[in-house]
Amino acid sequence: RSALYLTPYRCSGVGLALCRRLLEEDGRIHLCIACRNAQKSEATRDLILATHPAAQVSTVEVDLGNLASVLRVARELRCRFQRLDFVYLNAGIMPNPHVNFKALWHGLLTGKVLHMLTTAEGIMTQTDRLNGDGLQEVFATNLFGHFILIRQLESLLCSNEKPSRLIWTSSSNARESAFSLSDYQHAKGQESYSSSKYATDLTSVVLNRKFNKQGLYSSVVCPGLVMSNMTYRILPVFLWKLLMPIMWLIRFFAKTYTLTPYNGAEAHVWLFKQKPEYLDALVKYHSCTSGLGKSYVEPRKIDVDEETAEKFYQKLLELEKQALERYSDLLD
Repeated sequence: RSALYLTPYRCSGVGLALCRRLLEEDGRIHLCIACRNAQKSEATRDLILATHPAAQVSTVEVDLGNLASVLRVARELRCRFQRLDFVYLNAGIMPNPHVNFKALWHGLLTGKVLHMLTTAEGIMTQTDRLNGDGLQEVFATNLFGHFILIRQLESLLCSNEKPSRLIWTSSSNARESAFSLSDYQHAKGQESYSSSKYATDLTSVVLNRKFNKQGLYSSVVCPGLVMSNMTYRILPVFLWKLLMPIMWLIRFFAKTYTLTPYNGAEAHVWLFKQKPEYLDALVKYHSCTSGLGKSYVEPRKIDVDEETAEKFYQKLLELEKQALERYSDLLD
């Protein structure tokens, strides 16, 4: 079997843990790491081979926020592989995150602080910008680049003898209130990460409706709160050191505080072992960890309106058409 793992900068944190755990489940898989930085992805490959020397691990270079790069890597993957059994759509960015301490204090006074700390609702904002393709950077990297890649890889994903799987990394921060069909790239707001993750949930729901009969199944997972490179950029390092003992205590009350990359990959690995035909397309699978450190998966219904999902999908198709017209020279 073959598995393609997508990460924007380097395969570390949950990504590295996932790659190792997948190989522990099935050492026969061909694991392909797609990363924006080729040197770092090769270094990660060496780390994986150090613990799994017989593994088949390859790399490709791609910037999910650059449509030309996405189209080039799709062409390369079509040449390399005859089919893809699993595609882990994990690449994501959260540029210039800011914590709203006033909102956090208000949550403490109103008793909503645990919910806010679990979902980041109301306390996390980001500053977004346009990329070289004229798209909002977070939308392009966290969703649209993935969407274009999937569409370009349909020949490797559909109508195979066995089902193929898309496994998206979403978030508990994916909220309908941050998303708008009229501004689906989130150009006017300050919660671009939340909007992009809600858009991910919408996309997964529609992809199942469109492609299940062709043997392609889509699922969304939430790794929980993991201490990773993205997390450490939110606050200064010294503050994280002060907060860590408190966070370990919070885990007794907030099971999505997975904290370690190994725990955060629990839902990704669990889905690797499931038969997709029996999964609920309207469920998000959350990695959870008990206060005593036991990892498990908790399914929760996705808060999406299927009509909105369909309308959003049509907007993605329109945007795809414009993109492909612009880069027609990169198409076969």
